[in-house]
Amino acid sequence: MNPMVPLISSGVAGPLGALHLPRLWLKVSLEVVGKLAPGYPGAGKGYDQMVIDGLGLQREAVLGFIKNSKPTYPQFEAWVKKNGTKADKTSIEKLNAAIRGYNHDDATRKAILAANGLPDDASAPKDAISLNNLDDWKEFYEAVLK
Repeated sequence: MNPMVPLISSGVAGPLGALHLPRLWLKVSLEVVGKLAPGYPGAGKGYDQMVIDGLGLQREAVLGFIKNSKPTYPQFEAWVKKNGTKADKTSIEKLNAAIRGYNHDDATRKAILAANGLPDDASAPKDAISLNNLDDWKEFYEAVLK
C-alpha cells in the first residue's frame, strides 16, 4: 500500500469532543505502520502538541500507546479519558477554541493559497484548519488523482 495523506481534518472531533484528536491518532497510527505520506509528521509541534498538552497527556506516553497497542480510534479515546488530566468538558472547550482560533503566519498562508491557485484576498481563508484542509486536498490530488 502506498503512503497515505491523512484526510481527517483538524476540525473533526470524535465522541470525546476534542478537535484534531482523530487526526493525531490517524497520523501517528499511519507512521507506526510506515504508511504516512512524506512531509507529514506523526506528531508535530503544532496542533498535535496543542492537543497533547490541552488534554493533559504526556507526548511519549501517547506515541508509545499508539505504537505498542495499535488501538482503534474508540480504544484511543478511552485511553485518553483514562490518562488525560484535562479531558473534562471545560478543558476540551478551551482546547477547541484555541484550535479554531489558530491562524498560520502570513508566509504559510500565502504559500498554501498560491499552491492551490487561490488569491490571497479578503475571501481567502485565514484559519489554520481551512488552510491545512486545502494543503491536504492538494497533496492527496497530487499523490492519488493526478
